[in-house]
Amino acid sequence: MKKLFKIIGWILGIVLVFIIARIAFLNFSFPKVSPAEELTIEYTPDRIARGSYIANHVAVCMDCHSQRDFSEFSGPPAPGTLGKGGDRFDHGMGFPGVFYAKNITPFGISDYTDGELYRLITTGVTNDGRAMFPLMPYRYYGKMDPEDIYDIIAYVRSIPSIESDIPDSEADFPVSVIIKTIPTDATPEKKPNPNDQVAYGKYMTNVAGCIECHTQVDGQGMIMPDLAFAGGRSFPFPDGSFVTSSNISPDKETGIGNWTEDMFVQRFKQYQDSAYVNPKVAPGEFNTLMPWVMYAGMKEEDLKAIFAYLQSLSPHRNQVTKFTPASGE
Repeated sequence: MKKLFKIIGWILGIVLVFIIARIAFLNFSFPKVSPAEELTIEYTPDRIARGSYIANHVAVCMDCHSQRDFSEFSGPPAPGTLGKGGDRFDHGMGFPGVFYAKNITPFGISDYTDGELYRLITTGVTNDGRAMFPLMPYRYYGKMDPEDIYDIIAYVRSIPSIESDIPDSEADFPVSVIIKTIPTDATPEKKPNPNDQVAYGKYMTNVAGCIECHTQVDGQGMIMPDLAFAGGRSFPFPDGSFVTSSNISPDKETGIGNWTEDMFVQRFKQYQDSAYVNPKVAPGEFNTLMPWVMYAGMKEEDLKAIFAYLQSLSPHRNQVTKFTPASGE
């Protein structure tokens, strides 16, 4: 019996050594991305204006990298916090750890070169070689036309600098190790001609990251591609209520298969109407994480292209209950 225990002990020891060696290999060998390129972007007014459009109304970078005021419908960025960072994403929201959106004003990115910022946005690797959890959808940004990324960089360099102390993000084990293997080199694509509406819509849908919120995730917080755009991902509010993303696949019964182009565009543009006043929302009342007020500034031709692309996809039947009050209400 002693001999058996000794053999088992040796086996367990070998397995433990293998696991430690494997973790050490991952820690020292990953992330595997190319060094940041030497890049100097010309911060022209046109670049800054285009970057402002993308960052505020398409990719909505300022959605996470500002402090959102959820006392109002859809939680628009609070005045004076643009780019300040600090938005927290944790276990209560289904994430495998605690993650914070960083300060992307000049105060927070002053130690980044343009090349390092480009690599960060498109690969998720910081200037000191750390891999980010793909909460920021860098895997999608890595497919964007570099010119659009340059515009975003020019814009964030131009916004008012705000001092803020943002905690470091902490992923749970083993996700903390797995994260290191996620980043890859960017595979940029040239932005399609807007006349090719479906191709251009696919590009803009990627920039907007629609798939991230409108697709369910697995236990590691990673989206499930087979359920792309079918909705059903739930996001809790501090009061215990939660909102669930809509099915935006072209299913005629549970998605947007019966929507017209005008219905889709006006769903966004209603929040930009001069007569619209964003309502106050009390805790426990219906609210949403969808940044409608920000997306309302998207150009109609871009919204039409996104609609055309979504309508070209395979439908998913998935009935969604959009809002669930806190238990006991």
